[in-house]
Amino acid sequence: MEVYKKQSLSETFKVYYDKRMIKILLLGAISGFPWVIIGSSLSLWLKEDGLSRSTIGWAGLIFAVYAFNYLWAPIIDRIKIPWLTEKLGHRRGWIVTMQSIILASLIFWSLVNPTTNLALVISIGLIIAIASATQDITVDALRIEQIGEHEGRSMQAGAAMAVVGWWTGYKLGGVIALNTAEFFQNLGLENYWQTTFLVLGIVIIACNIGLMFINEPQPLERTELQRQTDKMIEGKLGSSNIMTKSAAWLTGTVVGPVISFFKKNGFNIAIAILGFVFLFKIGEAFLGRMSVIFYKEIGFTKSDIALYSKGLGWVTTVIFTLLGGLFAIRSGVIKAMFISGVLMALTNLLFSLLAWYGKSELLFAVAVIFDDMAAAFATVAFVAFISMLVDRTYTATQYALLASIGTAGRTTLAASSGALVDWLNGDWGIFFIITAIMVIPSLVFLYMIKDKLKLND
Repeated sequence: MEVYKKQSLSETFKVYYDKRMIKILLLGAISGFPWVIIGSSLSLWLKEDGLSRSTIGWAGLIFAVYAFNYLWAPIIDRIKIPWLTEKLGHRRGWIVTMQSIILASLIFWSLVNPTTNLALVISIGLIIAIASATQDITVDALRIEQIGEHEGRSMQAGAAMAVVGWWTGYKLGGVIALNTAEFFQNLGLENYWQTTFLVLGIVIIACNIGLMFINEPQPLERTELQRQTDKMIEGKLGSSNIMTKSAAWLTGTVVGPVISFFKKNGFNIAIAILGFVFLFKIGEAFLGRMSVIFYKEIGFTKSDIALYSKGLGWVTTVIFTLLGGLFAIRSGVIKAMFISGVLMALTNLLFSLLAWYGKSELLFAVAVIFDDMAAAFATVAFVAFISMLVDRTYTATQYALLASIGTAGRTTLAASSGALVDWLNGDWGIFFIITAIMVIPSLVFLYMIKDKLKLND
């Protein structure tokens, strides 16, 4: 276990100088950008085509696939993409494949109208979400594998850089999407969003080019351990033929990662970890799902949202993610998660003030800055937390399992966010107060297990 308390702040910051951090930053950006497409862009597209808040909220159910990507994560760990795996590597082959699917989907979106083809629009959005969720499995695995299993400081710094990258892809991607849409709208194009999606396709191509600069570590140890697990299961089955070999492979692929997680932590602690992961960012998700709709309803334009929520938000997020990484390194991820959880609740209340006051660029900027600060601290601590919990034998599967459980809370429950606002008769102030309260149950779970976790912290 490394000791961090005796280090100066400047010495601690040196961990960011590692060239691996740039690669992790890029991987994060690749992961974050698709959320712009099926999040802010899709929501405003539907809003500006006259669809209701409830419809937009329920359309967000496509994000639920992120909650279930662990189901096919074992395939990502074990199955190779023909030709691409050989040429690019196991992880990069999968990423390029998923990026290609997203690109094709954007082209299809450019050809349809949500007013007359809502089901088709949502179906294509679902395809993008599935490809993005699958890509995330691979991106997270490749990111974790850039750093040695016992490099605690580097893992926490890597988590910070991954979060910076994710928000860079999401925030700057949002700047591109919103400003492009407004530009084409001002030109008088009727289908300005459809044209915007073609521009976003160019960003996808750029992401693939950037991916080629990220090397992929050779997975010799992982492959061998997986093979040993298959042989152990095969031995327990008592015979060796095509049926038992297939059964052993399937069992080792699907069940092995779950058994490994519960064995490492113990059943009770493992359940408590899953409870915390599920609940931690629900309030943030409710706010995020409806944020652009809220901004639009109180009078902000797409360029205003791009400037404050995306542009200013990105700067804030980058700064405080790096600071959050330093804080997590020096104080530990558990303490960092407690503090960030409280900050998330408090900053949500600023949006209540904005709702009651009305359109104010100053208050908008203040709310965005503090919200992104809290989100940055919370996300980097959360990513570091679950990264430290995974077994390198099942990197993709275990990380996907933990991340998807967190996503399950955020996506499935937050799908009702629009309906909740409608039930409150459009009282945004009360809505944001409710989102602030949502973080409390997760902190109770974390308090229960904080002294029993096994982390290389």
